[in-house]
Amino acid sequence: MKISNHVLRETLLKRYLYIILLILSTYLRAQTVTVSGNWVANIPPITEAGNDYTGTYDNTSSNQITISGVLPGSFLNLLSSSGAKMSMHYTTTGWNNSLILSAKRTGGTTTINGICLLCTATINGGTTYTTVPLATDVTFLTINFTGVLGLGNSVNFSGINLFLQLSGVSVTVPSNTYNARVVFTIAAN
Repeated sequence: MKISNHVLRETLLKRYLYIILLILSTYLRAQTVTVSGNWVANIPPITEAGNDYTGTYDNTSSNQITISGVLPGSFLNLLSSSGAKMSMHYTTTGWNNSLILSAKRTGGTTTINGICLLCTATINGGTTYTTVPLATDVTFLTINFTGVLGLGNSVNFSGINLFLQLSGVSVTVPSNTYNARVVFTIAAN
């Protein structure tokens, strides 16, 4: 039985492609964002005729929401020193369009892991309230990275305190339980 050179080359090429994909899949890791905590706006009932709600509520006095995550080296290579952006939007199963959800951050630190030459990573933006839109992403903050990547690099970010603000609360908004989930996404800037 004789195998043609064409079939042999094709078989070897497929084998090499499979090996390359296998190696890449073990090297590439996804960037992650972890949000811990929850906030429930405590809106007091109206007990006297002619009184309205204060209209704006936030969790600045009891911040219990923090954001942390990892940007792996494979993702940092894709950035080409341009940085990453963290976007946000909210999803809900029941909401009133008069209610406006906004977010801002305080704090935040970065740690560069691995061997990296003249590397820096900084968190920028997000320090003033930004309206969180429904279903469409808006940039919340950026993580800028500079330096020459070496071996086993990644950037950890942590200690980002998230403050949420609910505005538009009024007697004209029907009394109900409204829920929203803020979704954060990391992508190249």
